[in-house]
Amino acid sequence: MSYGYIGLGNLGGHIAMSLIRAGFDVTVYDLDPALAERHIKAGAKWAASPKELAAQVDHVFTCLPSPTVSEKVLGQILEGLKPGGTWIENSTNGRDEMQRLAGIAEAKGVKVLEAPVTGGVHLAARGEITVLAGGEPALFVQHKAALEAIGNRLFHMGPIGSAAIIKVITNMLAFIHLVADAEALMLAKRGGLDLAQAWAAISASSGTSFVHETEGQLILNGSYDIAFTMDLALKDLGFAMNFGREFGVPLDLASLTNQTFVKGKAAYGGSAQSTQIAKLLEDVLHTDLRAPGFPSRLE
Repeated sequence: MSYGYIGLGNLGGHIAMSLIRAGFDVTVYDLDPALAERHIKAGAKWAASPKELAAQVDHVFTCLPSPTVSEKVLGQILEGLKPGGTWIENSTNGRDEMQRLAGIAEAKGVKVLEAPVTGGVHLAARGEITVLAGGEPALFVQHKAALEAIGNRLFHMGPIGSAAIIKVITNMLAFIHLVADAEALMLAKRGGLDLAQAWAAISASSGTSFVHETEGQLILNGSYDIAFTMDLALKDLGFAMNFGREFGVPLDLASLTNQTFVKGKAAYGGSAQSTQIAKLLEDVLHTDLRAPGFPSRLE
């Protein structure tokens, strides 16, 4: 099977490279052709548009910044992809958006597998990200080899929309943990502790989290460079708040976290790193959270 990959940004670029390294026949496209240079050097082919790409492959992956962009690109894919092909969506979309877009594709004879990923850009670069899939079980099996090339843990969650729900839940937890970790590190700093030792102690305790062990290092370095923006965080928190209202679940912590990220965007801009949410405390208290020995990016 041949695959196309559209969207070669921080996340999609790594996922596409994983497919290429695994030996799949891959054609790529991005609005910025420069992003495709490393993929072409590694053996991928280039297409001049989503329509042209779709006409050259059996199935198409996408990783795009919003449901609006996903819908626009899907329209172009459907102009080229043969009936029986599959659109595999790695982007994070809301359940309703994913179900609606799947309906548009299926009306054209194109099958749909939602496959948002979680774990961070550094794991995507290693081909070790977690893949959360939604769609027909047979379709999941059909593309399992490709999904295993991009991630080392796969979860088939159910029909279309199921993966969107669990992805939003995991991101909601990550943002709550990020705000909590900033507060914990600030308590340690203001309490006179060595921050590097405090980070290590928390990592070895019942209070640790994946976010502390990864993004906490970027806070202590001061780069905050997680390759995920405030705008994207607010998009995902918005999805979570909508689910809370729909399912009748009070999301007190998520609501507070959402407001904290609204403040973060107001202070640093929507394109600022989501990890810069810790900087709100640093700026208010005029206290930095730097410690030596921590990386500027996760490997």
